[in-house]
Amino acid sequence: MTLRIRAATPTDADVAIVGAGPAGAAAACHFARAGFRVTLIDQHCFPRDKACGDFVGPSGLVELDGLGLSSQPPFRNANKIFHGALYINGDKVIGRPFPQMDGLRGYGLCIPRMLLDDLIVQAAVACGVRLIEEARVTGYESDRTGVTMFHQGRRGRQSLRTRLLIGADGSSSLISRILRGAPPPRRDRIVAVRAYFEGAFESADRADLYFSSSSFPGYSWLFPTGTTSANVGVGMLLEAWSPTKQQLGQLLTQLIESDPALSFRLGRAKMYGKIVGWPLATFNPRLPIIGNRVVLIGDAAGLINPLTGEGIQYALRSARWSAEALRAPLSSDSLSPAGLRRYARRVQAEMRYDMALSRFIIDFVRNRALNPLWLSVLEFIGKRAASDLEYYDIAAGVFAGVAPAQEVVALPFLSRTIQSAAMAGYAAAKDALRGQRLGKSKATFATSVASMFKHLFGHPVATLNWGAHCASGALELATQIAISARQNSVKEKEA
Repeated sequence: MTLRIRAATPTDADVAIVGAGPAGAAAACHFARAGFRVTLIDQHCFPRDKACGDFVGPSGLVELDGLGLSSQPPFRNANKIFHGALYINGDKVIGRPFPQMDGLRGYGLCIPRMLLDDLIVQAAVACGVRLIEEARVTGYESDRTGVTMFHQGRRGRQSLRTRLLIGADGSSSLISRILRGAPPPRRDRIVAVRAYFEGAFESADRADLYFSSSSFPGYSWLFPTGTTSANVGVGMLLEAWSPTKQQLGQLLTQLIESDPALSFRLGRAKMYGKIVGWPLATFNPRLPIIGNRVVLIGDAAGLINPLTGEGIQYALRSARWSAEALRAPLSSDSLSPAGLRRYARRVQAEMRYDMALSRFIIDFVRNRALNPLWLSVLEFIGKRAASDLEYYDIAAGVFAGVAPAQEVVALPFLSRTIQSAAMAGYAAAKDALRGQRLGKSKATFATSVASMFKHLFGHPVATLNWGAHCASGALELATQIAISARQNSVKEKEA
């Protein structure tokens, strides 16, 4: 049944959405289809480019299916990615097809944001959404009956009155800064750059991830957008990258030249256009995403996986969550923080466990002095996944956001991870005690252990700070494990 809502106090819209990226445009579709008057505003004119990795995974494709966009030419013609490969310091560790999950495609799409975002925006307009382009939002004021949003455009400074304001204006969100009173904490930030390359790319259905000491904690990637083009980039934690030492664009150029695997895959391909960058704010469950008649979705809410930097699938999902959770509050005009809490609870329920695991891992690997150790552990996990299909499906599925984090901390997976690392460590220690020449991976592991202790004792203040963050992440993960265990117990009793 279609709802037709009119507020007692005159307004220009029931819902005003700032930012017409995937989150904002998808939310506009959902709310408009539910019968609400929706205004979508963006500072750019569409179609417009957006710096991104351009990869839409299986979970994101489900959301696009729900919007009815899968049959559109840009999606039918987009490059399908069926396989993934992992390289560490130039050596291939594993290459496999994407894990098969019930209800999900066994592939992802690599589609430039110039096409993706415009397609969703046009779908929103087709639903009756009012689109305001080339207008920069400068602020808002909320009160008991609505929100007044101010924007500057070709017609000068104007205002718009709405019952609900949704901030979908990215990781540098103005709406988020006003709602929270501050920008995202530095610890929650990721920075990334990408460039497009043209050439002949073999295995255009394979996406590559490259880990190295230069870019860890972070990684570089090559995602083919077709047989003759690819998106190549690198992303890192902001706290692990110092712009005074090296610009991230320079690091990407260096990796292209020095990483043998990436250099070989690029072959004679040439970069076209510029290297462009963007900041990302990752998920932090302690930061508010609702206020008085104001809601944050997508990147503006920090709904980005800190481990992978993935944001498109969470942007699309949060758009749907907001429409599903807020339809009733909008109908009754119950848009105080108490009325909007249903959406906040939905985000916490859907994301907090998985993001707690990602944060826990990131807090540990944030210590770059121990990069050899972390890369050794990653190599052990990759080699185990290469020989154990079930193990691979879990590890790759969780990394790709298509499998729940509970599977990683479950005993079967955890025991195999510990076993692989212990066997590698035992072999390295045994050879070292015998005075034998260590193999490459064993030498790396032994050197890593020595480096770890040297760093721990040589930098006590930094070590204590790092340890405190690790403890905080561990506590958050343990809390989510306990909550999940209680919920599962209740479900078993009810069954």
